[in-house]
Amino acid sequence: MINFAFQKFHFSLNDQEYIEVYGARAHNLKNIDVKIPREQLVVITGLSGSGKSSLAFDTIYAEGQRRYIETFSAYARQFLGGLERPDVDKIDGLSPVISIEQKTTNKSPRSTVGTITEIYDFLRLLFARASDAYSYNTGEKMVSYSDEQIKKLITSDFSGKKIAVLAPLIKSRKGHYRELFEQISKQGFVRVRVDGKIREIEKGMRLDRYKTHDIEVVIDRLLVNEKSEKRLEETIKTALYSGNNILMVIGLDDEKPRYFSRELMCPTTGIAYPNPEPNTFSFNSPKGACSACNGLGTTQEINLKKVIPDDHLSIKKGGIVPLGEQKNSWIFKQIQNIAERYRFKLTDAIKDLPKEALEIILHGGNETFTITSKTVGVTRNYKIDFEGIISFIENQYNNAESTSIKRWAKGFMDEVTCSSCKGKRLKKEALHFKITDKNISELAQMDVTELAKLFDNIEQKLSEKQNTIASEILKEIRTRIQFLLDVGLDYLTLDRTSKSLSGGEAQRIRLATQIGSQLVGVLYILDEPSIGLHQRDNQKLIDSLVKLRDIGNSVLVVEHDEDMMKKADYVLDIGPGAGKHGGQIVSIGTYEEMLKHKTLTTDYLTGIKKIEIPKKRREGNGKTITLKGASGNNLKNVSVAFPLGKMICVTGVSGSGKSTLINETLYPILNAHIYRGVKKPMPYKKIEGLEYVDKVIDIDQSPIGRTPRSNPATYTKTFDEVRSLFAKTPEAAIRGYKPGRFSFNVKGGRCETCQGGGVRVIEMNFLPDVQVECETCQGKRFNRETLEIRYKGKSISDVLEMTIEDATEFFKNIPKIHRKLKTIEDVGLGYITLGQQSTTLSGGEAQRIKLASELSKRDTGNTFYILDEPTTGLHFEDIRVLMDVLNKLADKGNTVLIIEHNLDVIKLADYIIDVGMEGGKKGGKILVTGTPEQVAKNKTSYTAKFLKKELK
Repeated sequence: MINFAFQKFHFSLNDQEYIEVYGARAHNLKNIDVKIPREQLVVITGLSGSGKSSLAFDTIYAEGQRRYIETFSAYARQFLGGLERPDVDKIDGLSPVISIEQKTTNKSPRSTVGTITEIYDFLRLLFARASDAYSYNTGEKMVSYSDEQIKKLITSDFSGKKIAVLAPLIKSRKGHYRELFEQISKQGFVRVRVDGKIREIEKGMRLDRYKTHDIEVVIDRLLVNEKSEKRLEETIKTALYSGNNILMVIGLDDEKPRYFSRELMCPTTGIAYPNPEPNTFSFNSPKGACSACNGLGTTQEINLKKVIPDDHLSIKKGGIVPLGEQKNSWIFKQIQNIAERYRFKLTDAIKDLPKEALEIILHGGNETFTITSKTVGVTRNYKIDFEGIISFIENQYNNAESTSIKRWAKGFMDEVTCSSCKGKRLKKEALHFKITDKNISELAQMDVTELAKLFDNIEQKLSEKQNTIASEILKEIRTRIQFLLDVGLDYLTLDRTSKSLSGGEAQRIRLATQIGSQLVGVLYILDEPSIGLHQRDNQKLIDSLVKLRDIGNSVLVVEHDEDMMKKADYVLDIGPGAGKHGGQIVSIGTYEEMLKHKTLTTDYLTGIKKIEIPKKRREGNGKTITLKGASGNNLKNVSVAFPLGKMICVTGVSGSGKSTLINETLYPILNAHIYRGVKKPMPYKKIEGLEYVDKVIDIDQSPIGRTPRSNPATYTKTFDEVRSLFAKTPEAAIRGYKPGRFSFNVKGGRCETCQGGGVRVIEMNFLPDVQVECETCQGKRFNRETLEIRYKGKSISDVLEMTIEDATEFFKNIPKIHRKLKTIEDVGLGYITLGQQSTTLSGGEAQRIKLASELSKRDTGNTFYILDEPTTGLHFEDIRVLMDVLNKLADKGNTVLIIEHNLDVIKLADYIIDVGMEGGKKGGKILVTGTPEQVAKNKTSYTAKFLKKELK
């Protein structure tokens, strides 16, 4: 059938070139041959786990990357290690490949939307070359002069007057400055001006060291006229040299000083800024970064609630968490001394301790005291020399070289806005350079829409000179802003950190950057770029991809979105099932031609199969949680009720405030109430109804682990049961093996070459790290002796290689293991293997493993589940399976809250909360709430418009 498909389409497209793949066998691909037309928009679709990514990323992209590295010299390649050839016979017609995936965002707090898109880099250049500086003392515009201008101003303003020319040396600093006066005297100067008064320098002259002083050296005193012109010129040069490019002139009749500078300077107070450079405005450079927070905008502050979570406990019982329970150590001896001094026992509850004692324990103290023993009458000296627990934690965080100690210290801290720069990341001076009355931080806080408006007619607000300097820079900034608007990211601000972006947002930013680079003849491979995008913005994304194709690139998109398939030039459907049941091409051709084939995808597209709308919505249990006055980020003081016992869907365009409302406000409140969580919720006024919920579970898309040793089996605790089972086999008992022998995280049974990872990481100096199979254990993770133990003919490594589907059948007689595996299979992940590295799981897969892990636990019937876009990466059939699982949870009386854009999920909800209207500052309001039928009638909501079509 497949060959026939090739024959059929070959003639209609024979004038085009192809990317030809022969014999692809990566992962579950079944030795497939495929021709993909170049310079077209091609969509690869199919069930989750059917082999879409195996073809696009693990075959085509991997071969493209390997060929790129082959072009390096042998010398360069020795540092890179050999990239393995993907399991494919041959690929022809391959262009240079760029992949735009979801997981490649930089997690550094220094990486922001502005730095990724380079808009901030161009803004820094614009501010360095065309901004006006203002004094942070008086708000006046700063001035700078050449030596000739200074001379002209002095001769015109002080003509015929006696003046003193001074060079400022010290500005508002404490000290006695005896050495400075000696140095000035040695240079031949005889007078100084100290705190506004001119004095002659005397031998041994010194000032009060505890007061702040201003000191200027008198360079010359002269009468300004034509005769003194040459002398004035020399004096100016000497004064500017001594005063670090600033001089001060005082008329001897009136004492009011005038300042002149070669650099930018406040005409009234004389403070000066160095001439701006692009890195003056960089929070990643010491020249621009706020010195208090090092340019992060936040600092770490000790949270006492984390140090003493329960003040009813005593010190002895571990009430002060960093100390733990009482033991025989120097610290506890010091605390015993403090107890003797302030007359309390270590068994007393912390809340009953004297305030002074607790102050010394937390912040430290240094004193010696005597105590007379009542029984013997002997006087003993005790010494308290204690730095304090808070100081100790801060020192460890700031100075410890070990990352684990830093992490331990960070566990007692909260991230708070920097008090010095108020979160703006830059030095005070950098924030007083302005263009159109705005500093660079204010521009970075604007959303992209506002920024676009500002830059549309900025030329009218700039001077002629500024326009000449800025014309090219403005062009670059405008084009980059336009690309962000084109991919539907108009609600983002430039100072938004990249680690706070969702996978879809990060991918679309990279897409915008690539469109901006205007490369031609490149093969772009994208991994579900429509994630987290509202239907309204979908068209913008498709237009961007079409634009990328039209300038002469091949665009290959792994996607489930129906609109994307309709707009594609060519669609590949991989299936028919997932895992070992997939890996074949079931249809290929244009969208219309694809619909003629009978596949699971086309069944949903043609309406043969569909996710049925429930005939009746759940009534709930009549109880509600009501959140009032939520105002975090862009929320406009909203109040919202969450009816319990229902499936609730929170909808709205990207950036409207859904995550702020749920993940940043509601969840931390529930978590603090039920589990004493310490994460601070965003601002709100009041919450009612917390007593109706006894458990809250947040299932997000963060990875389930960051190392190759983490996998679905370890995360769901299934592996603990499997290890115990292997330890009970007769052979293991004879050898004395315990469950720990079968762990790849501890020494004993694991392969020590790769330390149980199965792979070794080769560090690539200027490319992402590459993982190669361990040559000792061939990726099996364990040593030979451990692998000799078998259960039903399978070693522990064979079990990890099993798919969830096979393992469910294999362990069907072991209820504990079977129940956990069955729930993973029920959420549609039967195709992944038990030991699959968690780093290779997509965001959607990681989220469903978390969901399965929670589902395998007993629910209470009063549990509040929160899911953030669980349909990420899911095919229509997978969504149906997932929604069946979530419906079962809601049927038991639990509350399931889903943040979602997918209409197949929204139409199944019992209650919808729609946030809008737009993203960013125009969002943050509750537009409409109610059942899908009630919401669909709303005239203003974007969600309602699309939902109406879906409900027909």
